[in-house]
Amino acid sequence: MSVTTTAAGPAARTSNVPLAAAGLALGMLLSVLDQTIVSIALPDIAGDLGDVGSLRWIVTCYVLASTATGALYGRLSDRFGRRPVFLTAVGIFTIASALCGMAGTLTELVVLRTMQGVGAGALFTIPTIALAELFPVALRGRVQGAVGAIFAVAAVSGPLVGGAITDAVGWRWIFYINVPLGLISMALVGFALRLPRGGIAVRLDVGGSVLLVGAVIGVLLIGEWSSGSNPAGVGLILGLGAAVVIMLGAFVWRERRTDDPVIPLGLFTHRVTGVILPATLVLGVLMYSSIVYLPTYLRSAFGMSATEAGLALNPYVVAFMVSSFLAGSLASKTGRYRPFLIGGAAVIVLGFALLGLLDAESSYLAVALGLIVLGSGIGMILQLMVTVAQNAVAATELGAVTSAALALRGLGMSLGIAVYGGVLGHELAGKPASATATADAIPDTLIWALPLTMVLLVLTLAIPDPARQRRSTGEDRADSSRQAP
Repeated sequence: MSVTTTAAGPAARTSNVPLAAAGLALGMLLSVLDQTIVSIALPDIAGDLGDVGSLRWIVTCYVLASTATGALYGRLSDRFGRRPVFLTAVGIFTIASALCGMAGTLTELVVLRTMQGVGAGALFTIPTIALAELFPVALRGRVQGAVGAIFAVAAVSGPLVGGAITDAVGWRWIFYINVPLGLISMALVGFALRLPRGGIAVRLDVGGSVLLVGAVIGVLLIGEWSSGSNPAGVGLILGLGAAVVIMLGAFVWRERRTDDPVIPLGLFTHRVTGVILPATLVLGVLMYSSIVYLPTYLRSAFGMSATEAGLALNPYVVAFMVSSFLAGSLASKTGRYRPFLIGGAAVIVLGFALLGLLDAESSYLAVALGLIVLGSGIGMILQLMVTVAQNAVAATELGAVTSAALALRGLGMSLGIAVYGGVLGHELAGKPASATATADAIPDTLIWALPLTMVLLVLTLAIPDPARQRRSTGEDRADSSRQAP
């Protein structure tokens, strides 16, 4: 594995690093939290705004917009600087949040949630890039471990926070609460972050961005429209699939011919990132296919309320945070990332196997054990994959590789929700609607993820050994010096 050894540049030293990191982390928290916080309030929103059949779009449109724009924000920040692009995106997100709280119809809310998602596309991508620039390479693993902990807490606690806010002051405050938090994030980053403005001269690949956004939206719509109780017709799905293939083909053709591609295709042929990027996509599918449906299992099997189910996921959250921090710290200290990636993937296989053995009669102790194992495995590798990708490329490609990794992870998460939602619907088909049937069907659904966990394990095994490559590089240099006149 090729590792770039340059530390953060002199411009990073002019930043107030603690305050800048806090502002960036708050932006990350808002971005991930709003992916799941709304789900618990959907019945209340339906009661106020009606149109129950369109409720799923309140969640889907946000994920679509944030996933599709993530890579573009990375390139925008390469040209205009991290701080101005981040501040603009948080401003869009904050204004849209306030307007979401004032929405009078479901159509208005869907449109404004899309606008919120457009802003959110930068709220995880740019902080991940900026933190890598604020800290030297030796600390990136530890920093990204902390980022992974933020991701886990926000993703899993979303329904818990949303339920508490909805019960206390109503669903509109799920959106209003973003306004002061967004302003605080903007104030901290605006005051403390000082990185080069437009340090890399790039021309924005608008055509490539449009094709990529269209293809991502098409893929997510296929997953959304082909699942659920009223799936779309076969003709529509096939037509949409053909459109996606055409757009992806046009995207690849264009990216090969432009000087400043939105996602350099060389990343997919690089010996490290060519493995890391597909693995990141698979991990996204696995992570959200479990996180989204486990609260439903807990409520069905144990009769828990939404708040109780959120609290019952704490073993996952705590295990994730601990393993993310330890893996990041130890990998940074030893310089050996590969053992943690392979080990984490193996633990994920075990975690899904344990959760797949559950049923409606299982004890909470058995559930907690599965949650601890799965949380530990995902925590070990979630942000470590981003760190390895960042360290494997030159500084000029830092924004591109980070954007690509996060965009693929977001796409994987969206596909995980949609695809495994379809599998769950198949498991429940023909069975009487009951809590017991749901509690039995969800573990059966998770069993179907086991082949994908093996794919993830194989991909991590394929990651090059950095120590071996360093020895090879040293030998090549020695040979060159002996041949020099």
